Amino acid sequence: MPTPDFILELRKSIGTAPLWLSGVTAVVLHEGHVLLNRRSDTGRWALLHGILEPGEQPGVAVVREVLEETGVTVAVERLASVLSLPPTVCANGDQVQFLDLSFVCRMVGGQARVNDDESLAVAWFPLDKLPPITETDAFLLDTALQPREKPWFLTDLADDT
Repeated sequence: MPTPDFILELRKSIGTAPLWLSGVTAVVLHEGHVLLNRRSDTGRWALLHGILEPGEQPGVAVVREVLEETGVTVAVERLASVLSLPPTVCANGDQVQFLDLSFVCRMVGGQARVNDDESLAVAWFPLDKLPPITETDAFLLDTALQPREKPWFLTDLADDT
């Protein structure tokens, strides 16, 4: 998975130390299906995730990431959730943690395909017949599918509803 240039520059100074990043997740829905990619870094099916470039708006980033990874053009419908994801150690030893902004999106054009080296496969799955996905992605998907007027976010560690 290509690492953005701004992160490579930061890593020159901080090495593999923990790095807090802003990320986006796209929950792309179309006719009762959700768009997933099989990630080249883990081999697992996942929602579409990406990193914001410095100064980039989150809604713009999520549209860009979906197009780059899948060839699908989307319209952002709403912010679904704001969540601090667990710390992660990448294969190269870099430590990262993301503040994730998840968006519900709808397909407006393009054809789902592997469009870059971040995916081994790209496919639409019926919401009731998903392949195994991580617990975090399952939570993000479930949260995005809830009919909420406001985005989900945690305000008290004792209350995760």
